[in-house]
Amino acid sequence: MAPLVFITGASSGIGQALAWRYYQAGWRLALVARRTADTADWANAQGLAPARYAIYSADVAQTDSIVDAGRACIAAQGVPDVVIANAGISIGMDTAVREDIDVMAQTFATNNIGLAATFHPFIAPMTQRGSGALVGIASVAGIRGLPGHGAYCASKAAVISYCESLRGELRGSGVKVVTIGPGYIDTPLTRQNRYAMPFLMQPQDFADKAFAAISAGVSYRVIPWQMGVVAKLLRLLPNGVFDKALAGRPRKNRRNG
Repeated sequence: MAPLVFITGASSGIGQALAWRYYQAGWRLALVARRTADTADWANAQGLAPARYAIYSADVAQTDSIVDAGRACIAAQGVPDVVIANAGISIGMDTAVREDIDVMAQTFATNNIGLAATFHPFIAPMTQRGSGALVGIASVAGIRGLPGHGAYCASKAAVISYCESLRGELRGSGVKVVTIGPGYIDTPLTRQNRYAMPFLMQPQDFADKAFAAISAGVSYRVIPWQMGVVAKLLRLLPNGVFDKALAGRPRKNRRNG
């Protein structure tokens, strides 16, 4: 039987591009989305064979919802070979605004708790089988904090640290933990940005690189490689230099601002 990949946030952007890349490689798909009608329309438009995919409705910000989707996948399609926790949100925030604290809570619920809940149903059966890969989609935004982008940057920094912790916990089990840090990818999420996006990459090009990295079982990869260099340089910049470089930079759009 063909291998199976479980992907959250599959209705658009990176998730959709990854789904198409895995399908082209002969994999079966377990696609998770809130907008299941959009995902079904896309699958039909792409001519996906019905026997090779299933769509599960879930809100990753609701723990029971995404856990139930994972269990439904196991019951209907079996234990996946690869699980990609891709679903995420990106909204600007201002800590001085009370409503934006709720934005931060929602961001963490989706990008962090939702990621761990996505992995949860599969860890025991994967370790019992002795194989599999859990993939966390982080971001170069998790390397340094960007003004006006505190919720997203903090959440993606947490993804990097959480996946590193999980990788250590599963060492020797046969289950790999892979962290992918996208740079700027041309998706509905990034098209809202009001600032320059160097090395902007098309989703399908990103998916090709991510597929190769996941298949190779790398522990951490920034895509594209140019942003990997930028990320390393950002880590080295003294705080004063970093702060000055970002002075006056346009900020991420807030929900109501």
